[in-house]
Amino acid sequence: MTYLVIVESPTKAKTISRFLGSDFIVKSSFGHIRDLPKTKLGIDVEHDFEPHYLVPAKAKKNVAELKKDVAKSDMVILATDPDREGEAIAWHLQQALGLDAPLTKRKVERVVFHEITKHAIEDALKHPHGIDQHLVDAQQARRVLDRLVGYKLSPFLWKKVARGLSAGRVQSVAVRIVVEREREIEAFKPEEYWSVTATLGTDGTTFEAQLAQHKDKDLDKLDVKDEAHAKKILAELNGADYIVHDVEKKEMTRNPHGPFTTSTLQQDAARKLRFSSKQTMMLAQQLYEGIDLDKNEGVGLITYMRTDSLNLSEEAIARTQQFLTDTYGASYSHPRRYKTKSKSAQEAHEAVRPTDPTRTPENVKAYLTPQQFRLYDLIWRRFTASQMPSAVFDATGINVAANE
Repeated sequence: MTYLVIVESPTKAKTISRFLGSDFIVKSSFGHIRDLPKTKLGIDVEHDFEPHYLVPAKAKKNVAELKKDVAKSDMVILATDPDREGEAIAWHLQQALGLDAPLTKRKVERVVFHEITKHAIEDALKHPHGIDQHLVDAQQARRVLDRLVGYKLSPFLWKKVARGLSAGRVQSVAVRIVVEREREIEAFKPEEYWSVTATLGTDGTTFEAQLAQHKDKDLDKLDVKDEAHAKKILAELNGADYIVHDVEKKEMTRNPHGPFTTSTLQQDAARKLRFSSKQTMMLAQQLYEGIDLDKNEGVGLITYMRTDSLNLSEEAIARTQQFLTDTYGASYSHPRRYKTKSKSAQEAHEAVRPTDPTRTPENVKAYLTPQQFRLYDLIWRRFTASQMPSAVFDATGINVAANE
């Protein structure tokens, strides 16, 4: 039998083809092969908001090539990404290539995998299923809403602000939130407060002590309201003896952060690496789709990067514990499972993690660009730390008395 596997990306196709035998032909759809028309609304608002799709000019040649490949194949496997967009692309492929025709004898299967590794792909091929129409409908609803809002709002921006600007279901709501927040800032009434600190020390060691109590009254942050009040307290402290009243020592623990989701990855990459969200996702896509390592073997280094779940597979947890034990010792190994707080999270997905914890950043550095390395290093460290014990450290609190 001849199997035709269709994915979205040519890089992904190249990586996957290395894991499959000669019976498999792996081709790329180069993203979406159907979309709403650019020159008109494309939504029938009178009849249940039915979208009218067409094949864009740039995709027509590829669609024709894919139809030829379909004709030569006994089975078509749609292996697009495991999210709403990927499911929609699989559905559009089914429609455009005639794979949904009731008289066709050609078998069509849908497979998903969350990492591009030999094991994950072989496992996915063993568990095929049909297209999830609920996910397709969810993607279509988002696309239709984007078109209904953006198609009419964007021209307004071109007239009033600048050509080329776009607005849609996200931007228009974001602008509203920014405006409301700005109004809150303008309506804010500032409140003055002062703080009183003393620099104390002995034997060459100094530390800052914050005024916390005055005449048996515990002070809040806003209790010293003006300079006169602060100077009055300073006058009372003039010439005072500062005496240690009590010292409290206790052991404190700090749990590691959970593995990355899409949003936390973007936030940390912006804060620590100064990457934009677009840059982060582009680099993460490259790490997910496959990097040529030693002996020209392409392999995906991270799991799928579009996820709002903190789930981790038991296999990933077990492999990481073995790696930590072998590398750092048993005391550094502590299996952890994380729960996603969001009720709308897609729990079938995993968090963003390395596909193999033994591929340390140092081991793969030679095969990555400097930016790819920095992002992989961030993901690898966050994940391996999430499977370690809590940090333990001593904290000392000192209460110092001075007059009242």
